[in-house]
Amino acid sequence: MSAAAALNTGEALVPGISPQVYGLADFQRISAKVHEQAGIVLSDKKRMLVYSRLAPLLRGINSQSFSDFLDQVENDQALSTRMIEALTTNHTYFNRESHHYDHFAKTLRPELLHRANQGQPVRIWSAGCSSGEEIWTLMMVLLGSSQQEGKRIAKQDIVALASDLASHAVNAGIAATYEAAALEAVPEPLRKAWTSSTGGKVQIGPDPRRLVRFRQLNLLGPWPIKGEFDVIFCRNVMIYFDTPTKEKLVWRFANQLKPGGYLYIGHSERVSGRAEELLELVGPTVYRRRA
Repeated sequence: MSAAAALNTGEALVPGISPQVYGLADFQRISAKVHEQAGIVLSDKKRMLVYSRLAPLLRGINSQSFSDFLDQVENDQALSTRMIEALTTNHTYFNRESHHYDHFAKTLRPELLHRANQGQPVRIWSAGCSSGEEIWTLMMVLLGSSQQEGKRIAKQDIVALASDLASHAVNAGIAATYEAAALEAVPEPLRKAWTSSTGGKVQIGPDPRRLVRFRQLNLLGPWPIKGEFDVIFCRNVMIYFDTPTKEKLVWRFANQLKPGGYLYIGHSERVSGRAEELLELVGPTVYRRRA
């Protein structure tokens, strides 16, 4: 592909790594590897996007061609992980698809708090948490707008797992610090109760943070998880997967839910396959495991 053709894709060329060292066979190898490890399907339209994401990585390890780079990837799991991370899209924002949080607040929160008050464990999972905006929104909704009540809730046996494939996304979630404008979509009473602002930055407070455990996790690999969850959020992750991968993943989610537990998925995603035996639709992209 010529430089002019590359520029026509809208993707910037990377100094020192010419598109001439990136052929169709390289793209096909990358596509196969990414699908195998992360379930992501890369169409031909993504060819130059892949170049722009990976060329800086090649330059950083002094690799002169994509072919040589991919040979290294085959024998270096850490480098393979870095490749997958570079190709992972981590786009999210606070209070995204707010109807899910409204449903959680009205339908599920009272039940979870009742159980917590009875000394029972409450377990929540944000699968594909990206940089943390989803789980922090959810924790603020769970704790509510009253600091006094929320601090009491935070002392109960409530644990939320937030997992993502990309280490940089997990680290951003752990840091829990964002541009102030990013939280404008969160209702003001929740922001006031559970965040603090300094110099244009907003920090998630200690009470929500003590509830969450961040982990790097590939959803297509083994899950080192023993217990079941009351709630699983996995939204706008499966849009990058093919149908067999989606159906297998949702089946695993369904089996990881307690009977009566809820699964929230993205607005363009649907449950299909075997998971339909276990999950019933109870709201817009909200599913409940049958008892």
